[in-house]
Amino acid sequence: MTPVKAPEPVRAKPDAVCVGAVEPARDAAIEEAGAAQVGEHLGHSVEGERLVTHYFASAHPGYKGWRWAVTVTRASRAKTVTVNEVVMLPGDVAIVAPEWVPWSDRVQPGDLRPGDLFPTLPEDPRLEPGYTDTTGAPDEVLAVVEELGLGRERVLSPSGREDAAERWYAGDFGPASPIAQAVPFKCNSCGYWIRLADSLGQAFGACANEMAPGEGRVVAYDYGCGAHSDVVIEAPDHPSTEHAFDTTGYDELAMPTAPAESGDEVAEADAVQAEVEAAAEPTSDDEVEEVAAKD
Repeated sequence: MTPVKAPEPVRAKPDAVCVGAVEPARDAAIEEAGAAQVGEHLGHSVEGERLVTHYFASAHPGYKGWRWAVTVTRASRAKTVTVNEVVMLPGDVAIVAPEWVPWSDRVQPGDLRPGDLFPTLPEDPRLEPGYTDTTGAPDEVLAVVEELGLGRERVLSPSGREDAAERWYAGDFGPASPIAQAVPFKCNSCGYWIRLADSLGQAFGACANEMAPGEGRVVAYDYGCGAHSDVVIEAPDHPSTEHAFDTTGYDELAMPTAPAESGDEVAEADAVQAEVEAAAEPTSDDEVEEVAAKD
């Protein structure tokens, strides 16, 4: 059996009247944008039977690469054309706006600012229904429910837990980070590491060391840094500073000077000193015995 081929689409033949209607198309573009905004004729395309679009360059400095598209047509056996529409279209080198992206895909981590609200999708796969029916329960039961984290409208689903664990483990506070690779100490043996109470606590905890880079953050159990609680460095003995001397400089001490004495005063002082010395020393043995007898 011979296969039947699909019929080829019938291509419209160019209409000579519409193809030749360059000036009527230009006049329509000028009427729309003004003579200063319409440039040279760039060509035409056949859209259908007796339906042709003429293109004119845009002369607007803010629309480089764009073009005016004027579509013309004519009725059967008519000698004149009618303008269907005038629009501006981007060309191959035109600068156009990027493809529209929904806001939920545009918002990235860290974009949320004070006062912003980021609604959760109704069918977020990271969440699942929680336990909310606590109507009529006594206050004691409600307190226990709140302490256990129950009573919330939605809680993390297994998919949400898995996504969070993979994101945290591969982040800056996971075992593959450069700082964790540079030290032999791990968080699971650190005294500052607080294990999470949730099931995620099997692999994650919070850092409570203010000197550590992970302070106040969720860190993996096999993350590590140089601020581990078991790090001990033997400090060298420092010399005592009790008798330390500064050998790099000196202080100037100004001493008061006595006034200069005259020559007569010096001679008189020398004479007095000589008499004192002569009186203090006996000159002979008789004088020594005399002095001894008086004593």
